[in-house]
Amino acid sequence: MGLFERFLTVWVALGIAAGVGLGLWAPAAFQAIAALEIAHVNLVVAVFIWVMIYPMMIQIDWGAVKEVGQKPRGLLLTLAVNWLIKPFTMAALGVLFFQHLFAPWVDPQSAQEYIAGMILLGVAPCTAMVFVWSQLVKGDASYTLVQVSVNDLIMVVAFAPIAAFLLGVTDVAVPWQTLVLSTVLYVVLPLAAGMATRHALQRRSSHAVADFVARLKPWSVAGLIATVVLLFGFQAETIVAQPGVIGLIAVPLVLQTYGIFFLSWWAAKWLRLPHDVAGPACLIGTSNFFELAVAVAISLFGLNSGAALATVVGVLVEVPVMLSLVAMVNAWRPAGEA
Repeated sequence: MGLFERFLTVWVALGIAAGVGLGLWAPAAFQAIAALEIAHVNLVVAVFIWVMIYPMMIQIDWGAVKEVGQKPRGLLLTLAVNWLIKPFTMAALGVLFFQHLFAPWVDPQSAQEYIAGMILLGVAPCTAMVFVWSQLVKGDASYTLVQVSVNDLIMVVAFAPIAAFLLGVTDVAVPWQTLVLSTVLYVVLPLAAGMATRHALQRRSSHAVADFVARLKPWSVAGLIATVVLLFGFQAETIVAQPGVIGLIAVPLVLQTYGIFFLSWWAAKWLRLPHDVAGPACLIGTSNFFELAVAVAISLFGLNSGAALATVVGVLVEVPVMLSLVAMVNAWRPAGEA
């Protein structure tokens, strides 16, 4: 495991601190960056997200999809959680907390935007960080590739319709054109680029893919930290002025994460999945593709919106929460397994 994976929480924490500090120190610079957009898509954020997720997409072995039939239960669990449970429970928690429990402390417009951000997180199942979580729990690497590959294929066609449906039922106007554009920009095109690159590299040698990804890894790390710095820089004044709002948003997000994990873990035990399949299956279903959620929130509602803030809080809580779940999975490893 590399330096990045071992100290992931530290790097993200430093990125958050740097973003808030720079946002307060040079707000004009962040405003100028925020203005660089086309069709409500911020170009600088788009570049950093591409830099971050492109190496992950190259690692996806689309030929592995044919192996699904050998161990279908783990894949079915992941897909059921990601597409039949998680988006709807996230929307329900958002409505419960921000239209009812937290209503005295949040104005209705902000509440709707926070709910929208939570929904976008719930509809964006994890892709980029899946490989990290699987490695940390010593998961079956080949099976993880299958899960990611199939999940991404479904996300290409399911993300926009489910997000639009849930945003619509929570009384948020949905600009379909922007939502579809964001899906194409942050899912379809990176996947296509990753597939083309992988195909070209495999024609050179058997180890060309691993070598190329290793060379790109520092750039991927830089893309993640730069994205975090930008996102928290855009929201710096709000974070400092309303720290209580961050806590309010974090409550349902943390409950959702732990709730989905324990539901998935119970189902994995019921299905009698082997530990190296159950661990990644539960973590994939629990974590979020926050890069996509943040990008779509910015595209739909703006850089300084409550929806964008909610997705950024998702970044804030996800890493430490997921690392705690990784520790649980490792602690529950059956005796005798490596």
